[in-house]
Amino acid sequence: MKTPENAAEKFDVFIAKKKFDAQPYPNYYPGLADEKMQPIFTEKINQIALDFKEVALSNNPTDKKYQEKIAVGLARFSEIYLETDSEDLDRICSYIEEIMDIVALESSDGQLSSFRYGFEPK
Repeated sequence: MKTPENAAEKFDVFIAKKKFDAQPYPNYYPGLADEKMQPIFTEKINQIALDFKEVALSNNPTDKKYQEKIAVGLARFSEIYLETDSEDLDRICSYIEEIMDIVALESSDGQLSSFRYGFEPK
C-alpha cells in the first residue's frame, strides 16, 4: 500500500480541527451528549490519527497495520462505551472513516460495525 504524498499534512489538519461540535444538516450531529467528555473523546480520536500517521510514515504501511491501529483505537473507548450516546458512537465511526480516507484504506475489516452495532451486518 502506497501512502499518499500529503498524508502527514492531512493528519495534522485532521488533528488540529475541533471535534464533536454540533453539525447542521446534511451531516447532522447534535454535539456530544455530555460536553465534559469533548476533550476525552477528542484525545482518543486524535490518537488514532497519530497511530495512522505513524504507520503511514513507516517503511511498510499495510491495510493490516492500519486495521490493527483501528482495533487499538476503538479499545480506548471501551471504558466509556456503555455511557456513550448512539449519535456519539456514529460520530466516532465517521471520524475514523475520515482518518481511513486519508490513506485510502477501504475497510476497517468489520471493526466499525462491530463497535457501533455489536456485530458485523452481512
